[in-house]
Amino acid sequence: MEFVYNLVLVLHFVGLASLIGGAMVQLSARGGRTINAAMVHGALTQVVTGVAMAAMGGGIDSLGIDVNHAKLGTKLVIVLVVTVLCWLNRRKPTVPDGLFFAVFGLSVANVAIAVFWT
Repeated sequence: MEFVYNLVLVLHFVGLASLIGGAMVQLSARGGRTINAAMVHGALTQVVTGVAMAAMGGGIDSLGIDVNHAKLGTKLVIVLVVTVLCWLNRRKPTVPDGLFFAVFGLSVANVAIAVFWT
């Protein structure tokens, strides 16, 4: 089961790369920033794989993972906000800078929480 957990973790990292990478591409965009498909799919991947990892970590004793529910709850709320913002603004030709940087900042904040909250 450890292999499956690690596979989901790799997919979680791919979603993270897609979300933040898609946002990084937009940083130098001329004519306004957009929420691109990479950001939307990355955010959705983050939600699905994050919930799957939390369920596996809490439900499978052989993995030996001590689940921090407060940390996971905080990260879930942040990624849900990012996902909703991306989803609602995915078809707009441009988005306000405040919204774009909120999505970008919250995504980076989620990484910081994952690393520094022990």
